[in-house]
Amino acid sequence: MQIRLKESVADTVTTFFSAKMTRLHNDANVMALGERVVGPGLMLEIVEAFLFTEFSGDERHLRRVNKIKAVEEENFK
Repeated sequence: MQIRLKESVADTVTTFFSAKMTRLHNDANVMALGERVVGPGLMLEIVEAFLFTEFSGDERHLRRVNKIKAVEEENFK
């Protein structure tokens, strides 16, 4: 589930893969982790993946991010 607040993109992250993909594809800058869902060892791996993965900037992902930003600008005046 992705949550949008002005100038933030938050996503619920439960795996190493989801942490990388939300950064690569959605340019997320906030993540939500569940204490009962993710153990401490995996949590460290998830945080590292999230912090050290950059947005890919691929055209298909950039188009989607820009569409969301346009809606955000229209609705958060």
